Amino acid sequence: MYQARINITLKPTVNDPQGLTVLASLHRLGFGDAEDVRVGKYLLVTVNEADRAKAEQSVTEMCQKLLANPVIEDFTFDLEETSARSTDT
Repeated sequence: MYQARINITLKPTVNDPQGLTVLASLHRLGFGDAEDVRVGKYLLVTVNEADRAKAEQSVTEMCQKLLANPVIEDFTFDLEETSARSTDT
């Protein structure tokens, strides 16, 4: 079993109005050293695969088909092997 830590961000050429709003707010709060803000998404997905290559392929397909919009977003992920979930209730 693997846990994927997925980061989805807008491509550098895509305008990020939410990032601009956050940047302006940081400046108003006195954080003038903030130069740029890009807002994205962070997801944790547990994949029930014993094989790392299959887990990577599965997460890649999840991102390509649903989690990220390939036209405007890029994604990266890290996989960490996890132990089986406890069945205690």
